[in-house]
Amino acid sequence: MTGPLWVSLPDGWQTGQVKNAATVTLGKMLQSKDSGSDVIAPYMRAANVQPDGLMALDDVNEMWFSATELEKLRIRKGDVVVVEGGQGGFGRAAYVDENLPGWGFQNSINRLRPIGDADGRFIAFYLIALRASGFLRAYSNVVSMPHLTAEKLARIPLPLPPAEYQRAVCDYLDHETARIDTLIQEQQRLIEMLRKRRLDLLRAAVLGSANPFSPPPEMAFTAIGHHFSVTLGKMLDAGKAIRTADQTLPYIRAGNIQDAGLKLDDVNHMPYSEAEAANLNLLKGDLLVVEGGAVGTNVLLLEDMHGWSFQKTVNRLRPHNNWSSGWLGYVLQTYRDIGVLDIVCNKSTIPHLTAEKLRALRVPSVDPTEQVRVEAILDRETAKIDVLIAETERFIELSKERRLALITAAVTGQIDVRERA
Repeated sequence: MTGPLWVSLPDGWQTGQVKNAATVTLGKMLQSKDSGSDVIAPYMRAANVQPDGLMALDDVNEMWFSATELEKLRIRKGDVVVVEGGQGGFGRAAYVDENLPGWGFQNSINRLRPIGDADGRFIAFYLIALRASGFLRAYSNVVSMPHLTAEKLARIPLPLPPAEYQRAVCDYLDHETARIDTLIQEQQRLIEMLRKRRLDLLRAAVLGSANPFSPPPEMAFTAIGHHFSVTLGKMLDAGKAIRTADQTLPYIRAGNIQDAGLKLDDVNHMPYSEAEAANLNLLKGDLLVVEGGAVGTNVLLLEDMHGWSFQKTVNRLRPHNNWSSGWLGYVLQTYRDIGVLDIVCNKSTIPHLTAEKLRALRVPSVDPTEQVRVEAILDRETAKIDVLIAETERFIELSKERRLALITAAVTGQIDVRERA
């Protein structure tokens, strides 16, 4: 018999469905008021179940439960919690490795409680591998908002090795995934260190020891608008009739602008009049700056982009004189990362760095020759750091792939974990 993750299984393994190994229970709908004799209690929700079997219990909400509901919806060591719905999270699974007395769970969670000698860790590892394979997305018939209902979850095919072998698989995977997770955490700390080094480098180069929130009186500043034209892109024409003479052009939006450069694998188009296309063109030396969201993120154009334009989530800065666009890009990155732009944008919900705010934003008044010198140093030194960050990120990606491959092989019997103990 074949299944979603296996073609054949070792001798002695059986096959069944999740319901053969665990009871499946959907949590309670949110209740904001006491019905009279209820108690307030913490509850598990989708946000508490993270990818790769991790649980995040540092942000917990509470709601009202009756005593009967709390008894039915208890969470204890050995259970498995599975996210029921949502594009980004449905099917995420985690093993509960400690009792959670007094807790319940919400209807964004299905609880699996192992039956007999079934091991919850084995079920959780299997569901993690199954989700990564894409099976759950197809199985849930995703159109808009996917739901892995209790009924669907109960019917998922599941390999059923003997109980003692389930434990051997889980002990092996607990040990091996812990080693990989530790390695990943170390690499993530290295990335944090490298990013801090990069920020320190930028700050020292463009601000020296000065505090931009309270600069020394001898440090000269000037408004960006004195040296650059600042132009906001075009509002989306969705729903508007296309004029006969319009031309449809690809355009840069905020999502295309990243610290690593322009990301043009997902590009939209809209119509521009001849005047709009001429006014909103893109030339070598332009600095494109995100207007809303990740404000201050920017990219320097190293060549003309004929036939392209930009949308109103982007400001184009074009130098009036011999000021360096690249140097200004580093200043804006620094301002973003140390919080200057949060203050300028009066950040509350989604910050906006409007053209007016950009023109008025004050930056160090540095001789253009010095700007070019500093830009060249930063280009060289940040490139070295960026390469190290990219290599570390790739190492993390490969480690996660190895982790998943190991889980998949172990829960389907492709490797005999007893020989690796």
